[in-house]
Parts: sequence; C-alpha cells; structure tokens
Amino acid sequence: MTTSLSRFSVRRPVIVVVIWLAVVGAGFTFGIGVFERLVGDVGVVPGSESTRAADLRDSLAPAPEEITAIVSGVDASDPAVTAAVDRISADVRSIPGVAEVSPPLPSPATGQAVLFTVTMAVADDADEVAAQAAERIRAGDLGGGTVTVTGGTLSEDEFSEQAASDVARAEIFSTPVMLLLLLIVFGGLLAAGLPLLIAVVGVGGTFGVLFAFSQVTDVSVYSIQIVTMLAVGLAVDYALLVVYRFREERAVDPEVGPAVLRTARTAGRTVLFSGLTVAVALAGLTVFPDPFLRSMGIAGTAVVVLDLLAALTLLPALLALFGKRIKGKAPRPAGVGVFARLARIVQRRPAVTALTVLAAMLFIALPVLDMRLATGDPRLLPASTDTRTLYDEMVVHYPDEIRPDEVSAVVAAAPDSPAVTALRDRIQTMPGVREVAVRPIGDHSLVQADVDEDYQNTVAAAVRDLPTPVETLVGGDAARLIDYRGMLADRLPWAVALVGLATLILLFLFTGSILLPIKAVLTNLLSIGAALGAVVWVFQWGNLGMGELDGTNLTVPVLVAAIAFGLSVDYEVFLLSRMRERWLAGARPEVAVAEGLQLTGRIVTAAALLLAIVFAGFVAGGFVPIRSIGLGLVLAVVLDATIVRMLLVPATMTLLGRYNWWAPAWLARVHARFGVTETAPEPAAAQPLALVR
Repeated sequence: MTTSLSRFSVRRPVIVVVIWLAVVGAGFTFGIGVFERLVGDVGVVPGSESTRAADLRDSLAPAPEEITAIVSGVDASDPAVTAAVDRISADVRSIPGVAEVSPPLPSPATGQAVLFTVTMAVADDADEVAAQAAERIRAGDLGGGTVTVTGGTLSEDEFSEQAASDVARAEIFSTPVMLLLLLIVFGGLLAAGLPLLIAVVGVGGTFGVLFAFSQVTDVSVYSIQIVTMLAVGLAVDYALLVVYRFREERAVDPEVGPAVLRTARTAGRTVLFSGLTVAVALAGLTVFPDPFLRSMGIAGTAVVVLDLLAALTLLPALLALFGKRIKGKAPRPAGVGVFARLARIVQRRPAVTALTVLAAMLFIALPVLDMRLATGDPRLLPASTDTRTLYDEMVVHYPDEIRPDEVSAVVAAAPDSPAVTALRDRIQTMPGVREVAVRPIGDHSLVQADVDEDYQNTVAAAVRDLPTPVETLVGGDAARLIDYRGMLADRLPWAVALVGLATLILLFLFTGSILLPIKAVLTNLLSIGAALGAVVWVFQWGNLGMGELDGTNLTVPVLVAAIAFGLSVDYEVFLLSRMRERWLAGARPEVAVAEGLQLTGRIVTAAALLLAIVFAGFVAGGFVPIRSIGLGLVLAVVLDATIVRMLLVPATMTLLGRYNWWAPAWLARVHARFGVTETAPEPAAAQPLALVR
C-alpha cells in the first residue's frame, strides 16, 4: 500500500500537490467556519438523570440571563459610593430587556466592596441585553473603585476566548522553536521546512474535518486546541521519520525516485502502522457519550488519518520535486554511537534496570491514587479574566456567598403535595444540608437543597435513593458528576477492550510477535500512569506554584490516557521497525535490540522533543484543563521516549531474547498471510555488536 501510494506520488507529483493545496485551501477558507459552530458543553452525559433534570427544568421555567457586578476598593458605607451605585442601577434598569437590578449589597466581611446583580427578561436577545448592561456598568462612575462584571454568557464567552488565545499563544511559542530544532537535526532549510509544511497541511485539513463534523454532531470549543496540537505534532513526527530515512537512502543511491520508493517500503510502512495505532487509541473515545470526548475521538481519528495520508502522498511528491536539493546522510554504523553504548550498559544488568525503571515510574504515578474528578469553576481561568477576578473578589469580600451548586430535584407534583412535603422533610434531616426550599415550576415542583461542599455527592446520591411515589429527577453539579463517573465506569472497559485488542492486532501484524504487543501495552500503561500522577501532583495538589484545586477536571484523565497511549505506541513502532530489520537481517536478538536502538535513538529523541515542544505551548496557556492535558502529554512523551524506550524496552527485550519474535505456529501462518513485511532487509553487519556481560 505505501509503495503504491508513493509510486503514484513520485510519478504524478504535481497532481498530488495540487490536490493537497485544494484540501488545505478549503480548510483555511471554509473550515474556519467551525469556530462559529463550536459548543462549550463539557462533562455532559446525554440521557442521564442529571441531564434530563436540567432539560425538564429549562423547559418548565427557563432560567433568566443574569450578570453580577462587584465594585471593590471603596468604602461601602460612603454615601457617595451608595449614590453612584444607585445611579448606575437606575441607568441599567432603564435598558429594554432588563427585568431587575438587585439592591446593592455592602461587603459584610471587609466593608470595602459593593455587589449587585442584573437579571434580564427571558427573551431571545437576552445575551445582547446582558452585554449592553455590562458595558453601561463598566463605563459608569462608581466612586473610583475597581469594577468587575461577568456571569452567564459573558463567562461562557470568556472560556471560549481563552481557548482561542491559548491556541494562538501555543503556535507562536512552538513554531519558531520547532523550526530551529529541525534546522539543527537536518542542517538544511529545505529538509527542515518539509515537516513544518506537512504540519500546515495538517492544521488546514483539521479545520476542514472539524467543520464537516460540526454539521452532524457537536464539536467542543476545547477540541480545537487538542486536535490542532495533535495535527502539528504528528505531522512533524511522521515527516521527520520519512525525511530522515530518505536522507539515509540517498546516501546509498543518490537517485531520488528509487530513494523515495525505498523510503516508502521502510519508513512509510512504519508511519502507516504508527498512524493506525494512534487513530485506534483516539477512536476509543467514541464509545463515550460525552459530546466532548466523542467529538475528540471522531475529529482526532480523522486528523491522524489526514496526517498519515499527507506523509504517504504529499511528502513523497515533494521529495520527488525537490529531493535533489536534500543531501544524503548515511547513519553511523549500527553498533557505534551513544545509543548503542547505552544499550550495552542496560544489557549488562537488564533485570536490575527493568526493576529500577518500573519502581521509578510507579513512584511518579502514586498521586493517581488520590485523583478526584471535579467539574469546572472559575479557578480554571487565569487571574486576568473577569470571571476569575469576580470569583477572587467574592472570596475576599463575600465568602459566605461562595457556595457550591445546590442539589436540586424536579418533582412531578405540586409544592403542597404529600410527595413533595415528605421529600423536603427527608432531605432536611440529611447531614450537611443547611436549608431546603421548594418552588413551583410549571406543573412540577423544584426542590433545592443548600448543602455543605463536603456533603454534596453524598446528599445527591442519597436523594436519588429515596423512594418517591412520583417521578423525581435529581440534578445539579454533584448529580452530574455522579452520572459522569457512572458513565466512565460503564464505558471505560469497552474503550480499553477496543483500543487494547486493536493495538495488539496491529502490532502483531507489524512484528509477527505475540509477546512484543503485550509488552508494548503494559509499558505504555506506565507512561500514562506517570503522566496522570504528575498532573494530580501539580494541579490538584497545587505544587510548582499552582493553586490547589478541589480535583482534576473530569475530562482530563480519559483524554490524556487516550492520546498518551497512542503516542507511546507511536514510538514503540518507530523503535521496533529498526530492531525487526536487524533481526530479519540475521542479527542475534540482543544485537538486533542494541543496533535498532542506535538506528532509531536519534530520530525518536528528536521527534519526542519536537512533540513535547508542541504540547508545552499549551502548558503556557491560561485554561487549567488544557494546561493539565499539555503537561500530562509532555511528560508522557518525554518519559516514554527516554526512560521507557531507552532503558525499559531494551532491558525487557534483552531478557526475552529470541522469544521477542516468537509466535505460535498458527499465528505465524496468520502473519505470513496477512502481515506486512519489509522487502530485502539489508544484511547484518559482518562484525555484529558484541553483548557485554
């Protein structure tokens, strides 16, 4: 397959380039329309009790748009301040569409702030009215204090704007650094520019893919960052591997066309299997009903396939057109170099090395045991945003007003019915419940319980367990979190089974071994555990200057695990491809491992460093979930490409010896028929690398 695609690309390079230009042009022209179709829903389980409760509540009594204003740094008892707030309140109240402006509330804690809220009438233009009211408040003279206004769609817009700015900041940071490193790796502008060109194609095509999917399903606003960094990172990864191998092939035979075809049979095959394994890992996200995870799975899989096709068609076409200007460079002899020396050191004490690395990775992963899933709050935004500023001001001046979302129940009965009365009385006796209120909504009742934060989940679960004679739907943030955890517990085994089985099959077809795929899956779990452990240690526990949070955002663990697993297998395929070449060429098992590590060590290190730079751009962003994902993926990539690939893999493969490539006879026949193998591997070195014992 890879040879056929490359042969066509070499023979008709202009046609291939034109086709891809059309794809990228459409992506940047029409695909950017996806930004107008993105949704902000995260952590929602369609059809769950909490979602049905929210939908029923909205249909019976739509919540009005509301914004909150706080004036801080003033003397709340000063008559001039009170008069200024009253003037602004009257001005805002006169805006058509404003239903109510609350009386100003002086700060009971400090006396240095005034708080009031503006409620809009329920109408289609409530968002525009809220924005107009906010502008009036900001422009008014409020006694010289600092004014902060946010809430409702203003906060939602701020989350979306933060997402977009994080993408721009990450690209500004990562692009010049990647170009510099590529120049160092290749030593030439053209060879260094090809991976970046493929990355541009990946981003442009990504917009087109996301826009297409937005026509048939929800696409999360936060998927833009994740999918974009995947598109860039994998495009650079695959192009780097192909261009690097092309330079090696030109050192053997300077003719461009044959060199491209030989590259397709080796590096192209590796890219194919690598891309398929990453796509499979992301496809596992589609089993989750959460629109965010599902859209990430669909769009992410499509983007990986897009990068894969670009590396197998566009890149060979570009090499056919401009490859003469890329100098060939023969690799060092397989048994000579820093990575070969590292392999020899590992192979002296493989069992000790394996146990040491295992202990270190498990230690880094320990904080995962304390991982607590949590929904979002304003602390996820940077301190410069209005939403976060309002939250911080409230903590100082109105600490009693900072309360978690109420545990609510929508009951199909009137407020004075025996069913509602009994439910209210039972909830009132539960530990942690401060107050229970009941109000009518349509022909139903809304029972709302003000609950201490530590008892939120307990009360929500207990209310659900109460027997009621009428339909009762429990909602609120705590109920939503319970539903999300239940969804993960229900669907995660299916996702793991799908990804694990497909990965085992692909790696078997790639290697012909039964043990190497199993080992790859197990070692990848170490990288994932270590990455998530670091995320908990930094963001949930508040280390490295990060403020301590109540928990880890509920979307982070699954997303980091899926992407990290795919990337881990990605590097495993890079490494095993050369080891298998040396094994097929007749090298002894331990020699094949050491020589394969030497031949791939430089490229895996460079690819991991470049990908880590892409992810690091998102660590520098302002939105905590994206920063958490960025940090998790940076560590997953770095640990996997260094400790796991350079130490643990050689150690375990040395211990396995000839069993690395073993498979039962019937599976060997399956691989002989359906597996994809290289053609004519180069002979092993006349003097193979000696194993030092």
